[in-house]
Amino acid sequence: MLIVKKLLRSRTFWLVLIIAGIVVYRFVNEYQRVQSEPMISWTKSQTADCAVVLTGGAGRVREGFDLLANQNVKKLVISGVYANARLREIMPVWPYYGNLNENDVVLDRRSETTYGNAQQSLPIVEALKCRDILLVTSRIHMYRSYRTFRSSFPENIYIQKHPVIASRYEPSSWETGFEALKSLFYSLWAY
Repeated sequence: MLIVKKLLRSRTFWLVLIIAGIVVYRFVNEYQRVQSEPMISWTKSQTADCAVVLTGGAGRVREGFDLLANQNVKKLVISGVYANARLREIMPVWPYYGNLNENDVVLDRRSETTYGNAQQSLPIVEALKCRDILLVTSRIHMYRSYRTFRSSFPENIYIQKHPVIASRYEPSSWETGFEALKSLFYSLWAY
């Protein structure tokens, strides 16, 4: 009982309690935002000068090539590929896409994080003179990706979200929670 009374009188205890409350509040907020990301790409045909595909999940690269093959975009930037990766290794079904030009695809081999994707893609997008881009990543990753790209890219480059489904439409609570934790971390320094 004496320990409880001392704790309640301690400024450190109340400070830690307030900070913990703020962190929990921010985490719940990030969780809800990650979870509520809409699937715009299913209901709206999107076009842009370029598409930036963030590697790391199923279906993303294929979606980027589909956008290029269907002429929804003129150039395709694939961000975060392995240093020694070749285009035909990344997309082995390339021959089935008809007459795509390899010069319309740029591989970013330097990025290793979402923040790196944004930083490394910007000079490529500017060199390609893209006025607008489709940001292609998984639905669960879109909230953090979009905010990171929006904070790194100048306002005159319009960014449209183009989410894809990684494995299932509704991610598990664990997946959403882990992404919300990463988003909370990114919100402190990246956006």
